[in-house]
Amino acid sequence: MRKLSLKELNRVDVATFKQQDKNPITIVLDNVRSGLNVGSAFRTSDAFALEQIYLCGITAQPPHREILKTAIGATESVQWTHHGSVEDAVQSLKADGYEVWAVEQAEGSLALQDFEVQTDKKYALVFGNEVKGVSQEVMDMVDGAIEVPQFGTKHSLNISVCLGVVSWEFAKHWMGDEGGVL
Repeated sequence: MRKLSLKELNRVDVATFKQQDKNPITIVLDNVRSGLNVGSAFRTSDAFALEQIYLCGITAQPPHREILKTAIGATESVQWTHHGSVEDAVQSLKADGYEVWAVEQAEGSLALQDFEVQTDKKYALVFGNEVKGVSQEVMDMVDGAIEVPQFGTKHSLNISVCLGVVSWEFAKHWMGDEGGVL
């Protein structure tokens, strides 16, 4: 088995990526403290051709050393905006027809494998602060909560890992669909 070279991966350039269709998924970061986690959100959003990222509250914004270190250029390809208030961002997304789901351990949460992605809908997925999670104010606004099942001793996954798992689970539903990105 031979590892492929970067040229053999046939990736599109940034200009082409910006013009191509995206999976209708918006990532919302609710007061995420770590620039490394934010950079990872950019890189994952690029990898799965997600629509955009909303950076909310204290969440760091590009250019930021830690974001740039982890994103490795994805801040140039992925559309993003900053919102001072995550509640205002969620309200705006809902008004634009998005189903908004918190990725959080919560009463009545739905296990990720049991969530039925509908390819005719647009989704916004809210990921919370590394310590406090998704704020209760936002939890009161969302359409529901999705939880990634865990079987070890730790209470949660790192945001970057959780974001990758959930983004893939959502994005793969558009694979092979007429007009789908993947």
